[in-house]
Amino acid sequence: MTTAQPESLSVGAINEQSVPIDTSRWVALATAVLRDEGVTGPAELALWFVDEEEIAVLNEQHLGEHGATDVLSFPLDAFDDEPLAAGMPLLLGDVFICPSVAARNAPDHPGTHAPLHRGTLEDELALLVVHGVLHILGYDHAERADETSMQARERALLSAHHQSVAP
Repeated sequence: MTTAQPESLSVGAINEQSVPIDTSRWVALATAVLRDEGVTGPAELALWFVDEEEIAVLNEQHLGEHGATDVLSFPLDAFDDEPLAAGMPLLLGDVFICPSVAARNAPDHPGTHAPLHRGTLEDELALLVVHGVLHILGYDHAERADETSMQARERALLSAHHQSVAP
């Protein structure tokens, strides 16, 4: 497991799939997003990189949707002004990402979600990390206005924290 713990903010990554990925890169990106969104700690977030079978099971169990998807977010403690018990971290939740689905989707997204998205797996994973973390923090895209706001925030965070590499 890869973990970053600046200022008591702990982001861990668990890789349970076979697509080669740099978990430390995604931990750093998630940490940067959390800090930009005002999370300073003590707080915990887990990034899970899973295969299609596992994410399909989660998708069915929690959303009633059939089949694999690219990202699922499961918030735990609410990110608000409620005080926590002394010494207790804010348990933000879990973001599950399926790199094999991301690899299939990546060529469909150049320039659509972020101007620097070049259709690579790395760009798609960056988008999914940011997207998943924003869901943990309460962003949603069920309504058009919310979708527009969330996508604008994704673009800003990706521009600030993700260096796209040409394919």
